Amino acid sequence: MDRIDNAIIAALQNDGRMSNKVLAATVGLAPSSCLDRVRRLQDRGVITGFHAEIDPASLGIALQAFISVQLAQHSRDVVDAFRAHLRSLDPVVAIYHVAGQEDFVVHVAVRDAEHLKDLTLDELTTRPEVARLNTALVYEHCGESAWPNYTVES
Repeated sequence: MDRIDNAIIAALQNDGRMSNKVLAATVGLAPSSCLDRVRRLQDRGVITGFHAEIDPASLGIALQAFISVQLAQHSRDVVDAFRAHLRSLDPVVAIYHVAGQEDFVVHVAVRDAEHLKDLTLDELTTRPEVARLNTALVYEHCGESAWPNYTVES
């Protein structure tokens, strides 16, 4: 990683749909050199994909929440089974396995409060490995989900 790789990453985080020609001009490279660098960053697993930002309300999602889950047991089998269950649930946006008092923080996107209640009662509290839940409603999402512009030297 050098300053040009860092510039490519920063530019793509700001606009993942940027054409290679525009990206090359932004970072000061020939288009062919820029394309080679982007491909190398993808091959090395630095760039793992591109995504579109979606307006949740346009999909009928009126409520988002973070559900903190404390497990009753912490064996690998229990953790793996619970993570697999979370991955099977459509309303789950992201799963974080964390250290501290809670074991998982689960980001969910649901239609409304009734849908959130049904999800917690039917899919989480019924699980024998779940000891406790704590739900925090999302009022507003501020900022982008992007890594800060760190300079990484190799």
